[in-house]
Amino acid sequence: MPKSTTVFSRQVLIWGSICAFIFCHPSHAWAQLPGQIPLERPGDREFILDKADLITDADEQRIRQIAAKLLTDKAAPIIVVTIESMAKYGGEGLRIETFARLLFDQWQIGPAKLNDSAWNYGMLLLVSRDDRKARIELGAGWRHDKDVQALQIMDDLIVPRFKQGDFSGGIVSGAEGLDTLARDLRLPAKPVPASTIWIGIAVISLAIFTIVSLIRRGSGGWAWLFWGAVFSLIGVILYQMATSRSNGSGRGYSGSSFGGGFSGGGGASGSW
Repeated sequence: MPKSTTVFSRQVLIWGSICAFIFCHPSHAWAQLPGQIPLERPGDREFILDKADLITDADEQRIRQIAAKLLTDKAAPIIVVTIESMAKYGGEGLRIETFARLLFDQWQIGPAKLNDSAWNYGMLLLVSRDDRKARIELGAGWRHDKDVQALQIMDDLIVPRFKQGDFSGGIVSGAEGLDTLARDLRLPAKPVPASTIWIGIAVISLAIFTIVSLIRRGSGGWAWLFWGAVFSLIGVILYQMATSRSNGSGRGYSGSSFGGGFSGGGGASGSW
């Protein structure tokens, strides 16, 4: 038999085996088709798909309240998904990061544009119960700017609750943390480090210095100049915070949770 015929016969055999495997094992085939995870996304403003039945009714209501207000205020939807395992939905062998990214892109979480400007501030919180893994996946508009905060949410608010068996509480805490992240607010503080204590001591020392300076030299002391500069700096910071990213609509966003968004803005993973 000519060599070319032998090669052709082998190729036919290989492709025939692949097609037979896909036909007999459709769940494995899903994993080979990016963006084709067999999960139907929730409604436009439902925000939750709880396949693993981890969230209590009261906590579902709380999450929807948080997500609805944030979507209206910032056009930044929080989508919460719980599944029994990635393998059940064709993700056997996939990393949680890959599964979350595929699901995010398949559902097109968040509006890609707002008022003709690039947007893409969607957020996905995915929990895979039996894999004991969770993932926060952020839309490309976040540009990895919130990776540190996302990791803090995962490590401080979600995973500790999961380790205690409180899945519903951990998911609510995660949604609250994502709301805080999206609003550019400070996340719940961890125990005060020694460096912060020393900063406090320095501030108190400066205050004492100011009082002494005023007593000795009155308004002619240079303490007034120093504190004028400090308060000017604080004013600039507060102004920048007040004029930080907003949805620009004036009356709030009334659209869907899904609108062409895609992943690529970073996030954080955790396990327990």
